[in-house]
Amino acid sequence: MNEYSDGYPYPVRDYAGFCGRVAERASESVPAWGAASQARTDAPNVVVMLMDDMGYSDISPYGSEIDTPALEELAAGGYRLGNYQTPPMCSPARASLMTGLNPHRAGFAWVPHVDPGFPNAAMEIPADVPTVAEHFRAHGYATFMVGKWHLTPEAKMHDAAEKSAWPVQRGFDRYYGCMDGFTSLFHPHRLVRDNSQVVIDEYPRDYFLTDDLTDQAMSMVSELRASDPSKPFFLYFAHTAVHGPVQAKAEDVEKYRGRYESGWDHIRAERFRRQIHVGLFAEDTECAPRNTEPGFDVPAWDDLDDEQKKLFARYMEVYAASIDNVDQNLRRLVDYLKVLGEYENTIIVFTSDNGGTSEGGATGTRSYFSRFGAPKTGLPEGWMADVPRDPALIGGPQTYAQHPRGWAYAANTPFRLYKTFPHAGGVRVPMIVSWPAGLPRAVDDDGVRRQFAHAVDVAPTLMELAGINPVSERHGLPARQMDGQSFVRILHDRFAPAARASQYTELNGRLGFLEGRWKAVFPEPNGAGWDAGEWELYDVEADPAETRNLAAAHPEKVRDLGEKWRAAAWWNQVFPLNDDGSFNRNRPATELGLEQPVTLYPGTPTLERYRSAKLVRLRSFTVDVDLEYRDGDQGVLVAHGDQGGGYVLFIEGGRLNVAYNEYGTVRRASCIISAGRHTIRLRFEVLPEFQWTIALEVDGMVTAELREVFQLVGMAPFAGISVGLDRGGPVDWEVYERHGCFRYTGRLHSVRYTPGPKAAYSPEKIVAMDQRILAAFE
Repeated sequence: MNEYSDGYPYPVRDYAGFCGRVAERASESVPAWGAASQARTDAPNVVVMLMDDMGYSDISPYGSEIDTPALEELAAGGYRLGNYQTPPMCSPARASLMTGLNPHRAGFAWVPHVDPGFPNAAMEIPADVPTVAEHFRAHGYATFMVGKWHLTPEAKMHDAAEKSAWPVQRGFDRYYGCMDGFTSLFHPHRLVRDNSQVVIDEYPRDYFLTDDLTDQAMSMVSELRASDPSKPFFLYFAHTAVHGPVQAKAEDVEKYRGRYESGWDHIRAERFRRQIHVGLFAEDTECAPRNTEPGFDVPAWDDLDDEQKKLFARYMEVYAASIDNVDQNLRRLVDYLKVLGEYENTIIVFTSDNGGTSEGGATGTRSYFSRFGAPKTGLPEGWMADVPRDPALIGGPQTYAQHPRGWAYAANTPFRLYKTFPHAGGVRVPMIVSWPAGLPRAVDDDGVRRQFAHAVDVAPTLMELAGINPVSERHGLPARQMDGQSFVRILHDRFAPAARASQYTELNGRLGFLEGRWKAVFPEPNGAGWDAGEWELYDVEADPAETRNLAAAHPEKVRDLGEKWRAAAWWNQVFPLNDDGSFNRNRPATELGLEQPVTLYPGTPTLERYRSAKLVRLRSFTVDVDLEYRDGDQGVLVAHGDQGGGYVLFIEGGRLNVAYNEYGTVRRASCIISAGRHTIRLRFEVLPEFQWTIALEVDGMVTAELREVFQLVGMAPFAGISVGLDRGGPVDWEVYERHGCFRYTGRLHSVRYTPGPKAAYSPEKIVAMDQRILAAFE
């Protein structure tokens, strides 16, 4: 039998023996979850800082030209893992890092925007799986989290939801951030503190989320130290940067003005040269050429025209500025720990959840939601995946932008392909580990570790460094055994063997299996079969950039690794695969309650994004406003969305106005309104080709129309529904410039949403799982 990386043979045939070994290991684990425990007085603090969609070469210790001096300091005294790998998408990676389980065993085959009813896509960490925060808290640690969570099903993120999958219920004493996958850095659509929405009517004009998250993290530590000067803390700092929409502060962007006019080919070559120089790769390593796969290919920079070069360089200036700002904030946090006298005894881990992303397409986009999350096929004529906005706006609060995939090609130097792929460009990312007091480096040690390590190994590594054992149970259930293996030994000894020899990968039907120096990749879903002709094979020791496919020369190795992938997949509940997109289409009947009509009143906090979207997505609907208007009254009656797309109804200068933001193009209509009590209706009627007609009615009379506007699909509108003002990012920037959130000054009684029929082309299917189960047993 072959040995799987956790020491158990696979496929598992000796179930009694297997269960006995689990029991033996569990008996060594103390205490139970929730048991009181005191940490050692010399226990280290732990900070895990996670970036979003950042490539292997995007920080200076890994070859980048982007200024990241705080990370350079950590690397100078710490360790750089040159072969750290991760699942190729954010939520699966975060689930593995948070639990020590492979992503499918943790319930995250994809991101939590699906709910097909399978265990591998439950989109909640299982009840018998403690998080790393729960392990640390059981040993006397204060546990804090700031930033992106993205481990809760989107149907359970609204304010009335059952909250067992929220951060505080999963081990964190304090939480502040965005539970969604991303948000605007200037106007976050929804911030949560602990278990409650943070209601912010209007953000300060100089607000920036990365700065805010750092302020909140430092405040949590400060509050702890004011009451207990010695209690250790675990801080999970999960950045929203640099996930789309990519945004940065103007002063940071200005710093990089003109730096990227040389293009992605030159930047990649320079980064690779520096990577060789600092010892991340052997001198004879070959850098992968530009990606040529259809739909993921990258043109030569010199083949672009001057206008394209200028526009594309702007995207990279913003991306670099956003990373620079993260480093500035890391410096603030590190300096604060030094003031406290706790930096030396703090373990700091810095990494990314997957490689750089290609979701901006070949040309990038200034209208993120019209490209990302939009239907991939069947888009109507006239649909703009990049609404032409002034390039000077890219990176600021008015544009939701994403860079061209050529910059992801540079970000992932020297590897192939991008986020979501099992190739190295999707799974190999930087990792820096620093602990001056506990992991001092020898003078002749450059700190580079080329041994393989994986996201699933992070939790057991941190626990070993901190000297704590895993809890033995959670909520009365025996705790599930971790898949991860601590890689502490390679930090202490640069010549030590890797803690694990093999690892599977799966996402969207793309497969990978690594064992030692060999890596097999099944690159595309719905392939013709498992024979050697469908798989690629690479010797990743000699060819870490996966430039030479050796499958034809070693068919027996391909078959061997393919069967090992299959065995690992059965053990890790990988099946069924989402290789046909059905996970994305099928929705449970429990979500029907989110589609019921709702009446909202002034003063109600913004209705959560997904609850709001269920009322309007790919369907007809009406919005009925009951108000009393007096001459001079003005303000927003109802707003849904933000600069990425949305609509707003407001009164200004004696006129009733509707503004529809079509992914950056704003269309407006208006009519005169007279004094008195009125029923105002916005009627959205579904048309073919992903369009709506919007009618504005006053007391039953149509007074204005917007005909044949493209619907807001995918993740838009992203900000939820606000009544009596426009929160969470303005829909109409011109109105915002004049009035800010523009609170209504008159008497607004209520706003009622009534969903209508769905469009015939809506792919969503409600799957009544209970009916299916009953039918199976009849």
